[in-house]
Amino acid sequence: MKGSALSITGLLAGLLFGLPAVANAFDFENVAAQAEVLAQKDYKAPPPAPEFLRALKYPDYQAIRFKPEASIWRLGRSQFQVMMIPQGSFYSHAVKLNVINSEGVHPLEFDKTVFDYPNPELAKRIPADLGYAGFKLTFPLAGKNIQNQFLVFGGASYFRAVGAGQRFGLSGRGVAVDTGLPSGEEFPSFTEFWLERPAAGSDTMVVYGLLDGPSLTGAYRFVIRPGASTRMQVTAKLFFRNDIRQLGLAPLTSMFFYGDNTIRPRGEWRPQVHDSDGLLVHDGASGEWLWRPLLNPSQLQLSFHQVKQLAGFGLVQRDQKFHQFEDSEARYDLRPSAWVQPKDNWGPGSVVLVEIPSNAESNDNIVAFWKPDQAVKAGEQRRLEYALAFGRPEVTGHPSGRTMQTFLGDGNRPGGGEEAGAYRFIVDFQGKPLDGLRPDAAVVSQVTGGEGVEVIEHFVEYVEASNVWRLSILARPDVAKPLTLRGFLSLDDQPLTETWTYSLAPSTGLRANPE
Repeated sequence: MKGSALSITGLLAGLLFGLPAVANAFDFENVAAQAEVLAQKDYKAPPPAPEFLRALKYPDYQAIRFKPEASIWRLGRSQFQVMMIPQGSFYSHAVKLNVINSEGVHPLEFDKTVFDYPNPELAKRIPADLGYAGFKLTFPLAGKNIQNQFLVFGGASYFRAVGAGQRFGLSGRGVAVDTGLPSGEEFPSFTEFWLERPAAGSDTMVVYGLLDGPSLTGAYRFVIRPGASTRMQVTAKLFFRNDIRQLGLAPLTSMFFYGDNTIRPRGEWRPQVHDSDGLLVHDGASGEWLWRPLLNPSQLQLSFHQVKQLAGFGLVQRDQKFHQFEDSEARYDLRPSAWVQPKDNWGPGSVVLVEIPSNAESNDNIVAFWKPDQAVKAGEQRRLEYALAFGRPEVTGHPSGRTMQTFLGDGNRPGGGEEAGAYRFIVDFQGKPLDGLRPDAAVVSQVTGGEGVEVIEHFVEYVEASNVWRLSILARPDVAKPLTLRGFLSLDDQPLTETWTYSLAPSTGLRANPE
């Protein structure tokens, strides 16, 4: 790969108004070739950041600030700009960065002067060749002269994105390896990126990434378009060093501390705390849309949603009103949803939901990914393409009645029922084709329970006060088996809503999960 190394200062001087957009000499196949060669070699972990940086407490790390005036492409006509991420705290190793323009590929040299440090002592200790931990992209989402951060690549294979007016929340990942298994999870990392300079005025940007981990390598191409929602076309090619028991493709990671379907932890005044409140899955073979409210379980919980032909899946934040959270600082009502849509048929497999017990909102304890049925063997390679969107819940393209709230209570008390050992579920549905139905329409509830679950009763009613159709279920599980339920609403034998599904581990009870 040819091209001279440039500092940010040099790039700012060189990337001025008349420069053509990009060179055609570098593309996805260049990265794939590197990944394939790398897979033939033994894995070597990236050199760690100096210990004094890794030991920084997060508030101290946050005090290291990138200078916006040092952003790449700030002096040109590109609508995109690039800000660098410093190493430190959980950003524990350097990532090679390159810029592609009409003159070729240019490695980006580290320049410590592009950061403001909280004190001179720390600034003096920063090595001159330290390297960056990742990058942030900005784009004028709120107005012509305002650069808004909308996409961040930093930390292992994680990246976060938002649509216009949103706050950062859930993350995408390059790949997941053995997530949720007792053997422990691997965390492959992006080790090098190539940022293709967009044409003047373009609303699209291309980023290439090289991923490396103990069991696999990978090449990635992200075609990125920010706006009301940030949309990406992702192409990936994976090369496997080892057999992998549970490969997770197009993974998403989020946080669920508590919500309307759980008990509020002791001492918490906020009604809810979560970045996402449910998993949505679209089966292209059956046409079914399935909604699974998230939980903060008392023990690790894995759910496998078998799909013959995946049309899409995502983690969604349907609660979009401030009063549902009442948090003026975190603004969970502004957190994005994310939706994965395969470009072609990925074959049979499962959307896996991993829910990890958590006692704090600072922990990302939710993971969702696609697990193919086909086993992954050392020496193999796989290619996949998909669209990925971050934005409001509408990015899913969901066409039917949606679950708006799920409430869970004791089935043996006033308002719940008179059945010992039972649970009362209240599920509110709203949206087309429910909108416009007469309150006395003959809407029917369809509910089934899993093994050992006794569905004692279920019925549906229209609630005028909140303009929802409410499904009420009284169900009792076998004490030694999980409680699993599925339910939807229909009219004249035609589904009106998605399928709501729920799962409680044995002996979960109604405790407040996070103590």
